[in-house]
Amino acid sequence: MAIDVILGLQWGDEGKGKIVDYLASSYDIVARFQGGPNAGHTLKFDGKKFVLHTVPSGIFRPGLLNLVGNGVVIDPITLAAEIRELEKAGVNYNGRLLLARKAHLILPTHRYLDAASENAKGKAKIGSTLKGIGPTYMDKTGRNGLRVGDISRSNFKERYQTLKEKHLSLLEIYPPTAFALEEEEQKWMESLEVLRQLKQVDGEYFINHALRDGKRILAEGAQGSMLDIDFGTYPFVTSSNTITAGVCIGLGVSPDKIGEVIGISKAYCTRVGSGPFPTELDNATGERLRAEGGEFGATTGRPRRCGWIDLPQLRYTIMLNGVTQLAITKIDVLNAFEQIEAATAYRIDGQSTQELPYDICDQPIEPVYQAYPGWQRSLDGIIAYEELPAPAQDYLRALEKALEVPITMISTGPERNKLIVKAKRPVGV
Repeated sequence: MAIDVILGLQWGDEGKGKIVDYLASSYDIVARFQGGPNAGHTLKFDGKKFVLHTVPSGIFRPGLLNLVGNGVVIDPITLAAEIRELEKAGVNYNGRLLLARKAHLILPTHRYLDAASENAKGKAKIGSTLKGIGPTYMDKTGRNGLRVGDISRSNFKERYQTLKEKHLSLLEIYPPTAFALEEEEQKWMESLEVLRQLKQVDGEYFINHALRDGKRILAEGAQGSMLDIDFGTYPFVTSSNTITAGVCIGLGVSPDKIGEVIGISKAYCTRVGSGPFPTELDNATGERLRAEGGEFGATTGRPRRCGWIDLPQLRYTIMLNGVTQLAITKIDVLNAFEQIEAATAYRIDGQSTQELPYDICDQPIEPVYQAYPGWQRSLDGIIAYEELPAPAQDYLRALEKALEVPITMISTGPERNKLIVKAKRPVGV
């Protein structure tokens, strides 16, 4: 058996949660492999809306196991809040939500450091979600972090205090930042009881034994490929590897265990926070995309920057990830547009190129656009690709041709049932 992978190809917010929820019924296990509560996977069904930050998106499918892998960083407060929401919704997670013992913990002082560091940057802010993600990964690579398995050790409190004191000393280099440390620390300690009640596993053995036993596994990514710490728009990136290679490190599997790679892209493009965004529309069209798409961050609530789809950028992330099939989401947001555009190349220093430059943050980039006619009608009730308006089909065919990867799913709305499966390729087998 192989692990199929689902991940975002842009700057996050591509609609991964809905696609994972749809595909989950074909699998036995859904596993998150990186990121933390800076993720916000939104699912809508039965007239209700759910936002998951740490829990894998397969939790709403009865009988499915859901693993939070060792590559994820966990804030016990956030996880406890998510579990309370699952309980309110009547979701039985007992024995189905598993934590890898080697996953690192986000301490309150990690969030304190995050806030102080970002405040000190002034206009140079990177757009952090202030969830403590960066400082936690820094402690991980600095070899003094705390992990889920540590909460059962007899010297946990001493280890916690040592790391806390280190953080407090680091905070002295920053200007004062308001943070209710004592209150947050109390909530954090109380939330550890939730972690202790969940099933903890040695994630690498759990996943490899499951593969050996023929279990079908779907690896779920967070954020987007353009936020990858190595290959994203550095330094305006997250602190983990968001691409397919991150599955191997974040779950403890070898590269030959990777199967289908399902890349998710919006029919246009968005970004939250600071950093380069070649096709950004800082005008009335961008505002219209934001309004039509309800483009506000699921985690932060911040308005998303909006622009047309960027094909050089997508070709880049398709290459990095080894994408075998595409899911295009939020095509319904384009329903009312008379004309739709796609960036087909970049013009840099007067030269046309299909490749992203090294210095994308500082290099002036002029997108070269191709226009397509809009369809100007609702897609509600359409369940087959052939029923889509001809201009919508033409637009999708143009994307497929330019990206050289088959489009197998098209999302026409946020609800679970608004998904067109164009040509299903093997998954979960």
